[in-house]
Amino acid sequence: MSGLEIGGPAPDFTLRDQFGADVTLSDFHGKKAVAIFFFPFAFSGVCTGEMSGLRDRLDEFVTFDTEVLAISCDPVYAMRQFADTDRLNFSVLSDFWPHGEVTQAYDVFNDRTGAPRRSSYIIDKSGVVRWAVHNDNADGRDLDEHLRQLHAAVWGK
Repeated sequence: MSGLEIGGPAPDFTLRDQFGADVTLSDFHGKKAVAIFFFPFAFSGVCTGEMSGLRDRLDEFVTFDTEVLAISCDPVYAMRQFADTDRLNFSVLSDFWPHGEVTQAYDVFNDRTGAPRRSSYIIDKSGVVRWAVHNDNADGRDLDEHLRQLHAAVWGK
């Protein structure tokens, strides 16, 4: 699994969030860095734990003037129920249709399962990919490392 090139532009996209509102990546250019968390399936064990951990530490991410976007190929209605059930206070986006189009653009679509791989990208304020990590689906993410990489992307340290 290769993912996107570090230092290259992040593919722009517009996806619907858990409330049915459009969220466009390029709307954050010049304003905020973006942490993108691709996750395989709503309500699965590892994904639920990760998204709840992200919810609990969201204040640490927004300290860096960052937008947090979680993306799955589940439909908007599932994203709404998932976000409501686990009190997720960030954008949970549906890449359901055309199925996995954004996930494929970020080179993290798993053809076998029809879902994203457990991958993350840090995009700086100018829309450039600064860091990426791709975990096995059974392995949760290290949020401390995400915060370190976000700090480096935002402040160059």
